This record gives sequence, structure tokens and C-alpha cells, in this order.
Amino acid sequence: MAASAESLQRISAAGLMLQLWRSSLGKKYVMAITGLMLFGFVVVHMIGNLQFFGDATLINEYAESLKSKPPILWGARFGLLAAAMLHITAAIQLAHSNRRARPVGYDGGKVVASTLANRTIIVSGLTVFAFIVFHLAHFTIGWVNADLLKLTDAAGHHDVRGMMIAGFSNPLVSIFYVVSVGLLCLHLSHGVASIFQSLGLRSKKTEANLKKLALVAAIILFFGFCAIPIAVMADLIK
Repeated sequence: MAASAESLQRISAAGLMLQLWRSSLGKKYVMAITGLMLFGFVVVHMIGNLQFFGDATLINEYAESLKSKPPILWGARFGLLAAAMLHITAAIQLAHSNRRARPVGYDGGKVVASTLANRTIIVSGLTVFAFIVFHLAHFTIGWVNADLLKLTDAAGHHDVRGMMIAGFSNPLVSIFYVVSVGLLCLHLSHGVASIFQSLGLRSKKTEANLKKLALVAAIILFFGFCAIPIAVMADLIK
């Protein structure tokens, strides 16, 4: 009986989650929670990347410490991939539902009270996802250039710093990186503020400050990420 009751509880919980997912409110919650997870990862990733400007072996030792914990590293990677897929799926389905609910355009065919970040959030999100796939194929899996993963430093660690210098020495890669990071930050400038709205944590009093905070965070992230390819292309780092 206990096992049967536990099975019913699991079925009920699964049904509740499915029902929540099918609702617009549920999708907004999913977008907010996964968006917060992804934003946190972006911040941590930028901090890790900026070790590139430290001692020549600093970022190599950082990368080696991450690789020494495969369950945590791959668990985080799969978790972030799942979060990204849920985030994108919820965004596309919400956009489709909004278009069906408003088949006729706004008066005069103009979008009212809409920012560039808001109007391009789906396109920028999909572009950033494509960039992430390429970035992983380039620097993590080695599908673009397998030789980059064979670089080692004096300590025998993977020479991540040398890999980044070699990778960003290609102007096309650096330009694609800067453009994609720009789109990511444009996406975040709207998305971070929307997280608080979706979770019911934004009021009229805090709305303006949250939007400013999101914009400042996006600007910091843009320059933090782009500093590396720009430094490499300008021959400031060798």
C-alpha cells in the first residue's frame, strides 16, 4: 500500500508539473528560473575567463582544477544545457501563444513601448545558442580544431591560455565571438529585469532601478568577455 501511495504521489506530481508547463504562467516561471541559472553561469564564466590576464599559468591551473572533478563538471554542463533548452522552448512557445492571442497588429502597425532588446529577444537568444554550440565545439570538444586541445604548458596541464590566444588569433572567430557576446548582453539587458517580473519580485517602485541594474550588468559582461579577443587581436597578449 505504501509503495502504491508513493507511486500515486509521483504520478500526481508529474501531472502537476506537466499542467504547470502547459500554462503561460508556468512557462514564465520556467523562463525566469532557467534564465537566473544561465545568468549566474555567465557571470562565473566571465570571472573565470578574466584569469587569462593574470599569471601565464593561472587560467590553466583553474581549468585543471575543474577537470579534476568530472562528475561536477559534466553535471553542471548537462544541467546548463537542459536549462538552456527549457529556456528557449518556453520562450518560443510563449511567443507563439502571444501571436495567436493577438492576430491583429498594434494600431498603425507600430510596436508601442518596446525596446530593441525586447523585439529581438527570440532572435538574439537563438543566435547565442548557436554561438554556444560553436564555442563548445571549438574550445571544449575540439571539432573545429583538435590541435588546440593538445597544447600543454610547462607543468603538463592543458594550455588553455595558449588555446585562447591561438583561437582568437583568427579574425573571423574573434568577430563572431564579439558579435555573439553583444547579442547575449542585449538579451540580458532585457531578460535579467524580466526575471524579477516573472517571479513577482518587481514593482513600479523598483522597475526603473532593476532595468538600470540589468543594463549595467550587461555592459560589464560585454566588456569582460570581449576584452580577451580584443587583447589578442591587438597583440597586447602573446
